[in-house]
Amino acid sequence: MKKADDVLTNIDAPAEEATPCACKERRLKVGIIGTGWIADSHIMSYKQMPDVDVVAGADLIPGKADAFFKKHGMEGVRTYPNHLTMLEAEKLDAVSVCTYNMAHAVPTIDALNRGVHVLLEKPMCVTLEEAVAICKAEKKSGKVLSIGFQPRFDANMQMIKKIVDSGELGRVYYIQTGGGRRRGIPTPFGTTFIEKETGGIGALGDIGCYSLDMVLNAIGYPKPLTVSGYTSDFFGKNPATFIGRGHPEYADVFGVDDFAAAFIRLEGGIILDFRIAWAMNINTPGDTIILGTEGGLRIPSTDCWNGTVGGPMTLYHEVAGEQTETIIPIIENKGKAGLFEQKIRSFLDAILYNKPAPVPSSQIIRNQAIIDGINRSAKLGREIEINIPEI
Repeated sequence: MKKADDVLTNIDAPAEEATPCACKERRLKVGIIGTGWIADSHIMSYKQMPDVDVVAGADLIPGKADAFFKKHGMEGVRTYPNHLTMLEAEKLDAVSVCTYNMAHAVPTIDALNRGVHVLLEKPMCVTLEEAVAICKAEKKSGKVLSIGFQPRFDANMQMIKKIVDSGELGRVYYIQTGGGRRRGIPTPFGTTFIEKETGGIGALGDIGCYSLDMVLNAIGYPKPLTVSGYTSDFFGKNPATFIGRGHPEYADVFGVDDFAAAFIRLEGGIILDFRIAWAMNINTPGDTIILGTEGGLRIPSTDCWNGTVGGPMTLYHEVAGEQTETIIPIIENKGKAGLFEQKIRSFLDAILYNKPAPVPSSQIIRNQAIIDGINRSAKLGREIEINIPEI
């Protein structure tokens, strides 16, 4: 077996260090739209930034925003009953949109239309139509819109892209990817994730978007052409799933997918075989594999998939005419800020230094088009074409 150092010299070039913020004279005024659990990670990251003042927050539930900022020791922050009131009253530089999935599009568009930069939590939205409307508002505004895919900042995820870009795999023609949780339907604070009116999409949007981004980003986000999709909700509709949590009634309101699978044809003759699950009777639906004409890459899955690499990756290739394998060790993100904090910092630096969005909508609209296509195909029971309008 060949050592990694012998092969990876043409892959693992030194990473470009993030430019530290030198704009000390400018402080960004930030608002939070939606103060549910994901907003905790946003506010904790913003509090680490020396050039940010979180000045306002909005939530539809009376008293929720006040309680949120009090919990984080920020009782002077102004709060509003909805995002429009906040946007009209405050002179903001940027907002984090941390609402439930079905409410992602409207506040994002409203903020962009008012000249405010937006960090939009994943999934981008629920439908392709919403994604198109978001991108049109972004283009018109000229503001930064970045989508909240923090796994992009994981050195192991970046290594996957480096391997593909290096040419070690040759021409990529087939990808198998996905992930799942044996029992992992997210109801930590109620039913926001699982109701149709708020979540809109289930495992497909929650962790499926990460799985798709891992491989699509690695191969340059080719355009999706067709999809044959399947979704199910066997576990979510079963009261027994929630008995251990003391809420068997959750099954009555479960209105999204807890499992999804699809066969997707991408531009360039690439086939993407995908599956994702919040709940299933197995520990993992399988490792991610990327097959190319010159080599193949195996990316170990995890038992509770959340956008990470499950262990050392293996590169299958030939050296001097001999078949061999190269182990790519797990890279520890030592000495760096956490992935979430890196996501926040990269968004802020894009604003301050007039840089492109770190996770651009021009890519994630294709991610969203696949998710939307899987849902539509599943309802129709047949393969469908994916058509993304020009923005």
